[in-house]
Amino acid sequence: MTSLPALLAQAQRTDTGFTTAIPSNWLQGRTAYGGLSAALALAAAKQIESELPPLRSAQVAFVGPLAGPVTVTATKLRRGRNAAFIQSDIVSEAGLGLRTTFVFMAALSSAIDHDTTTPARHAPPPADAQLYTGPPGFFTGNFNFYDIKDAAGPTEWLRWGRLIEREGLDPEVELMALGDALPPAAFKLFEKMTPLSSLSWIVNFVRPRPVTTDGWWLLHAETDVAREGYSSQAMRMWNADGTLVAEGKQGVAIFG
Repeated sequence: MTSLPALLAQAQRTDTGFTTAIPSNWLQGRTAYGGLSAALALAAAKQIESELPPLRSAQVAFVGPLAGPVTVTATKLRRGRNAAFIQSDIVSEAGLGLRTTFVFMAALSSAIDHDTTTPARHAPPPADAQLYTGPPGFFTGNFNFYDIKDAAGPTEWLRWGRLIEREGLDPEVELMALGDALPPAAFKLFEKMTPLSSLSWIVNFVRPRPVTTDGWWLLHAETDVAREGYSSQAMRMWNADGTLVAEGKQGVAIFG
């Protein structure tokens, strides 16, 4: 088992990012887990630019499969007085697998202060809770999960999650790694196992540099449209205090 902090520590740095290899315990099928790929892309973006303001938005395109040796490259698109746009790509022997655009933005003085977000009503799991961890040969083996029973509807997930190994990890990189950890919500519609694949993911961080307790984040995903091999789902993330920290949308391909 190679943890995310260990994977980043072992990476070979370059002028524009780094090279590494995707360990088998971070795969989901024939490709890297999407949250890992996004986290590696963010780590490269932070490597090429110093003193970045907080991460505010990430636009992720899952272009193709990523496995084995990979090269992670970051490019500054623009950096102004308040915001920085950085593109990160991940390439493997199969070609381009991931393209991301990260937006970092400092807080601005504003007369507008509007917030209608809903706090989470569910507490993190107690210390003696029975947690779920996936098998060591699959990406879920890097996480602890705790389902909130009877709280989710027929096309949604609501689950506490945390990285098992996270010491020394950049908090924003940790959030990207965890933010895609739920199965696609359309999975709940199937009567038999059906392959799915994330196509695109946009996540906006509504709290700059959020923190939590004991690594726990409450993850939510819900789909309202799934037809013709495509599903669109809404996603949210709260910290242990119940504060909404991120929300997003994801497009998912359904092969069956």
